[in-house]
Amino acid sequence: MTKQNVIYPMFAVLVLAATYITAMQAVGALEYYYTLVYWHLATILPAFAVGTYLMLSRKGTPLHRSLGRFYMVSMLLTAIITLMMPAQVGPTLFNHFGLIHLFSLLAIESVFEAWFAIRRGDVKRHAKSMIGLYIGGLIIAGGFTFMPGRMLHGWLFGIIG
Repeated sequence: MTKQNVIYPMFAVLVLAATYITAMQAVGALEYYYTLVYWHLATILPAFAVGTYLMLSRKGTPLHRSLGRFYMVSMLLTAIITLMMPAQVGPTLFNHFGLIHLFSLLAIESVFEAWFAIRRGDVKRHAKSMIGLYIGGLIIAGGFTFMPGRMLHGWLFGIIG
């Protein structure tokens, strides 16, 4: 197994373990939620920056492959973390999952679809999955987080909630 193939799963395990440990140390539900929000931001912000770069840069280079692995792991981590976060707006299923969680499931499916497509050499399918993940997982879902009533909207416009 190459060094690169070992680093990304180790990174994923460490982030998920740190998320779990810090969330379990939370005293109340609000502290638990904020802990997950911070871990979500710690994975999604670099994924957004790297994803944007990957969308605009030349494809197939060693840098593209390396950053692409980081992007896929980051998106997978952020999707898993968001599944742990209870919905704060709208109807919920099992008093936890909301409509926004559909984007988490879409992200997980897209990461695996893109990974297996590129391993098979299906560059078109890989590209479609990555574009769908970027638009659906970052642009659309990210846009929803800035709507009134959402936490990031409050943080951005100075309404603490």
